[in-house]
Amino acid sequence: MESAEIARRFLRFFEERGHTIVPSASLIAEDPTLLLVNAGMVPFKPYFLGQRKPPYPRAASVQKVVRTLDIDEVGKTTRHASFFQMLGNFSFGDYFKSEAIPFAWELLTRSEADGGFGFPEDRLWVTVYLDDDEAADIWHKKVGLPEERIQRRGLADNYWHMGVPGPGGPCSEIYYDRGPEYGKEGGPVADENRYLEVWNNVFMQFQLSAVRSKVDFDVAGELPAKCVDTGMGLERMAAILQGVDNIYEIDTTYKILSRAAELTGSRYGRDRHADVSLRVIADHMRAGVMLVGDGVLPSNEGRGYVLRRMLRRTIRNLRLLGAGDERYMHELTATTIDVMSTLYPELKSSAPNIHAVIDAEEASFLGTLRTGTAIFDVAVQEAKRRGEGVLSGAKAFQLHDTYGFPIDLTLEMASEQGLKVDEEGFRRLMQEQRERAKADAAAKKTGNADISVFGQILDRAGKVDFIGYDYTEAESEVIGILVDGASVPAASEGATVEVVLNRTPFYAEGGGQLADQGVIRTDGAVVEVVDVQSPVDGVIVHRGKVRTGELRVGDGAHAEIDVERRRAISRSHTATHLIHRGFRNALGESAAQAGSENSPGRFRFDFTAMGAVPQSVLRDVEDEVNSVLVNDLKVNAFYTSQEEARAMGALALFGEKYGDEVRIVEVGDYSRELCGGTHVASSGQLGLIKVLSESSIGAGVRRVEALVGVDAFRFLARESVLVSQLSEQLKVRREELPERIHGIVSRLRAAEKELERLRSAQVLAVAGELVAGAKDVNGVSVVTHRVPDGTTADDLRKLALDVRGRFPADRPAVVVLAGVPAERPVVVAAVNGAGRERGLAAGRLVGVAAKALGGGGGGKDDVAQGGGTRVEAIDDALRAVEQAVGAQGA
Repeated sequence: MESAEIARRFLRFFEERGHTIVPSASLIAEDPTLLLVNAGMVPFKPYFLGQRKPPYPRAASVQKVVRTLDIDEVGKTTRHASFFQMLGNFSFGDYFKSEAIPFAWELLTRSEADGGFGFPEDRLWVTVYLDDDEAADIWHKKVGLPEERIQRRGLADNYWHMGVPGPGGPCSEIYYDRGPEYGKEGGPVADENRYLEVWNNVFMQFQLSAVRSKVDFDVAGELPAKCVDTGMGLERMAAILQGVDNIYEIDTTYKILSRAAELTGSRYGRDRHADVSLRVIADHMRAGVMLVGDGVLPSNEGRGYVLRRMLRRTIRNLRLLGAGDERYMHELTATTIDVMSTLYPELKSSAPNIHAVIDAEEASFLGTLRTGTAIFDVAVQEAKRRGEGVLSGAKAFQLHDTYGFPIDLTLEMASEQGLKVDEEGFRRLMQEQRERAKADAAAKKTGNADISVFGQILDRAGKVDFIGYDYTEAESEVIGILVDGASVPAASEGATVEVVLNRTPFYAEGGGQLADQGVIRTDGAVVEVVDVQSPVDGVIVHRGKVRTGELRVGDGAHAEIDVERRRAISRSHTATHLIHRGFRNALGESAAQAGSENSPGRFRFDFTAMGAVPQSVLRDVEDEVNSVLVNDLKVNAFYTSQEEARAMGALALFGEKYGDEVRIVEVGDYSRELCGGTHVASSGQLGLIKVLSESSIGAGVRRVEALVGVDAFRFLARESVLVSQLSEQLKVRREELPERIHGIVSRLRAAEKELERLRSAQVLAVAGELVAGAKDVNGVSVVTHRVPDGTTADDLRKLALDVRGRFPADRPAVVVLAGVPAERPVVVAAVNGAGRERGLAAGRLVGVAAKALGGGGGGKDDVAQGGGTRVEAIDDALRAVEQAVGAQGA
């Protein structure tokens, strides 16, 4: 039975039993305490916590999940995975144990012909919590399971909570006996390799007041509404129903693994090390494609770092399989999209964007590997020079943390050089980094308490009516006031408040569009609104300050936005749509929006691209878009279904989430996008768009910044004045300016090079005099000299090496020069071979001089450089060097 069919049967079974089928939420968690969705129940967490009223009493879903705690173990075993899918049915105060347990049993044991999974009843075992007699009785008396196949377990195995105060309760898990060839008899308590968990029923029935650990918490009492949260791993079910040994051999994962083996000339099952690499590739490709599909972009922090780490582990393991610098990620991405799109068809439409991001990350990391290899080679040479057989943990950590160099690659390359790596030191530094990250995460852990009050307002008063598409002011009523996150009945003058109205013209920040600003007036107060947000779907919160009077819940209110600001922002938003379309026309459909910000008169647009956009393309896009403005195309907005929107070819923003009903914004026949923002009535109202710059903001993502409307006109006016001034000063026509300026700059650069050559020659001219004036200090020729201020550090070094080279090879020589290139003194020391044989080292001599200068320095034995802060101590520093040579020579 294919994975997609398993999911369909599960959803159909529960839909027939009154469950609302909820599509998988994005992997980008709305919960501020989570980077990524790590459990099937996460999208329903506000309902379980009582922060939001559930819109349905029972639900079922197939939820995408990413867990990274065991990422280093992925591939080493066949049990660990970073990406998987959870099938779950949920009850929010509706049904409980007596229905949830029979539901699970019926679906598992019903024949395949009747829509079930066809598990033999005599191969199923269950576990219940130690004192959960109710669940045990249901299993035995209602379901008919023999008592000997019902086992009781403690808190560590059969009790669930969120790790914070809130709901919790006992679990009842169902296990499938794979047979004696997989382990010993005795049920799950004896061997969980033979007895494989397939379903977990969580019964939330208690309110936990304090949670200190998994097994240490306080129970305040029973929940007023008992809930059910179940989970069944799709991959694990597929392994059983497809008759394979593990999740890497099921239909979806194995197709990716096989493609990786084909590309690299490997064969799964022949070599243990190759098998590990193939499993890493298969797992991480699924995770990577799904993350990028949900709008995550590679970066060095947060969820972007999780994605980057997975993609780079994939590339690294391809290299271990012999890929070298060959680029195979595009092929593997295509295979993954093909495999996963059966359940997630949106991957097909996002394919160009996904390819662009992953291809760019591959190119970037292959470059990183080259850089990291160069750094590694230097570290190896240094270790060998010192006679050390171990590469330090600090160096391995630097390669990993700064250059993205995987530790397994460092270990392999060190071994090839006959070196070991201080793995313990590396692991210690990694653990310290994890503990810092864990402490940061713990500091952010709020249990979603910050949104619960908005959920209560929503439940009490219903959705806020947004009328801002048609009106800029409205009569309304104050239905909620918050001060410092707490709900209050009133707020006095000077208070910083969050105000909720039952209807509002204020647009809440979203989709790249900045929030409206304006004023809320009641009979007794004036509130200046500086920001508007929607922390909970259906609730619009106006943030600002009570300027006069007292604001009270229940007051009638007049809400009025800053119209000029709105118009300027709307121009920017419409301009973003046009620029998006323009870049797609110029670069192809892979140039997908990856972010934006629409400010008054100015906007930025981020999009996926493999490299820099040529200036000629930028000009063409700008010209094309401004032609649309001249044609004054009508801007139209309307609502339709997602299916109809796709059929019309409307663009959905990369990584955005949409409901069943979507709003489409059209600019004539030129642009059509899903969008909830505000726009102008026709393209001519934009006036003009001027692109200012294009740059990289990360692997595979470019950013364009531009002006629109009056701001664009003002910019061009200033540029015109500047061009006129240059034209007048240089006595040439405007069109001749580029050539004239190019000529001036070329001559200036040539003059600077000649000046540099003359200055260097002048500095080096004194080399003969310095050699002739060398002092004999205990048989060592010593030159100490202060060069004229302004001599560059580079020239100082050249002079020192030139002077050193003029001494006979068998005559020990030390050259120490000092100067002030800018405001701080610099000292350079050079020692020839004969001098080094006498035990003299440039690094130590520079250290002596730098100490006298109030600074530091060092380097190799033959040449070194340092500096300090005390210009007045240069002569003392040079004398200190002579004394040090005398002491060494003696």
